[in-house]
Amino acid sequence: MKYFGTDGFRGRANEGLNVDQAFKIGRFVGWHYGLDQGRKARIVIGKDTRRSSYMFESAIIAGLVASGADVYMLHVIPTPGVCYEVVDGSFDCGIMISASHNPYTDNGIKLVNREGYKMEEEVLEQIEAYIDDEFEIPLATANQIGCTVDYMQGRNRYIAHLISSANFSLQGVKVGLDCANGAASSVAKPVFDALGADVRVISNAPDGFNINVDCGSTHIERLQRLVVEQGLDVGFAYDGDADRCLAVDENGHVVDGDLILYICGKYLNKHGRLSGGTVVPTVMSNFGFLKALDIASLNYVTTAVGDKNVFACMRENGYSLGGEQSGHIIFGDIEKTGDGIMTSLRVMEVMRAERETLSELVRPVRLYPQTLVNVTVEDRDGVMASEAIAQAVAEAEERLAGNGRILVRASGTEPLVRVMVEAETEGEASEIAAAVADVVRSVA
Repeated sequence: MKYFGTDGFRGRANEGLNVDQAFKIGRFVGWHYGLDQGRKARIVIGKDTRRSSYMFESAIIAGLVASGADVYMLHVIPTPGVCYEVVDGSFDCGIMISASHNPYTDNGIKLVNREGYKMEEEVLEQIEAYIDDEFEIPLATANQIGCTVDYMQGRNRYIAHLISSANFSLQGVKVGLDCANGAASSVAKPVFDALGADVRVISNAPDGFNINVDCGSTHIERLQRLVVEQGLDVGFAYDGDADRCLAVDENGHVVDGDLILYICGKYLNKHGRLSGGTVVPTVMSNFGFLKALDIASLNYVTTAVGDKNVFACMRENGYSLGGEQSGHIIFGDIEKTGDGIMTSLRVMEVMRAERETLSELVRPVRLYPQTLVNVTVEDRDGVMASEAIAQAVAEAEERLAGNGRILVRASGTEPLVRVMVEAETEGEASEIAAAVADVVRSVA
């Protein structure tokens, strides 16, 4: 794919992704689901809080209505809210404007099909061809031209869906929430308030520029301090579009996606709700987490990085739980995409049902020290094909001798090659990662 990566079309606003491309995406989607089939398309669209989201929203909507689609505007909403409403409102597709955990200078466009998960690659390939002027499509005229609808009730239905998914009370539970100054800012607190929790919220005052800035799931230190200083029972941190969640236990320790998969997988399996007794993590999951699954008699199937790949495996094999270390967790019996707020509710369900603190629930897992080094490159594919890197990886694997692992992969969303090493000690992991990263730089 030329423009669309593992998480949509993403780039620096008006540089890597520009307003003309956004208009063309709207033009193609409106035509493909409408005029091309002799009908009027119904498209739902949402955005996160970064300044450029308004610009891209206007461009996409102009393209959609010019191609004859009626556009339902959810305004600021988490990505999973768009995914939910596509299905709930029987829309032809959904569009989310967000660059997730990236800085405010970036933005992205994610497309969701009518079943609520990421758009099929054959459609994305056609969009890319249209962006590159490989063919033309007609403009709508007269009564074919589309309209816009202010669709705040769709956002309210998503909030109601989150609340109704919880069959427990949080009365008396002290919960901290870090909304990353992003899409969760107007959604997460109302959900926890409705369940009776004593909620303390930080990073919920978006100004267009502060999304993900020293806050949220990529900068969880503020939430750790909040939990410890205010004696909270648990904390949850979301990213810019709230499709991922990391937790903080009552002692201020981070509980990442691997640990969330562990406690939820073990709990669901205990109650006969884990399809096939199987969890679906990615190749980035911690070696210690995989060992803990073995000890808990849980099966696992690893996939390539990206929640798109996790869900594809889950859907193909009928599995009900999967996710990423970064906090994208998919509860397949409820939703078809990662949902940070839903993840936090499922963690609360386990804590309430098992009557244990979060630190007690994750205690059986001994995570291996992990070092991740990101190397900026111009040609990701060329670098990954290097024999020198293959040799460096082989030497690292020989040194680890089965007591850890190394993974070198190209980022699907940024011009980076990521070197990840897990070993029995932090020093060994750092030393091996640094050596392999030096090889990557030498061939970049």
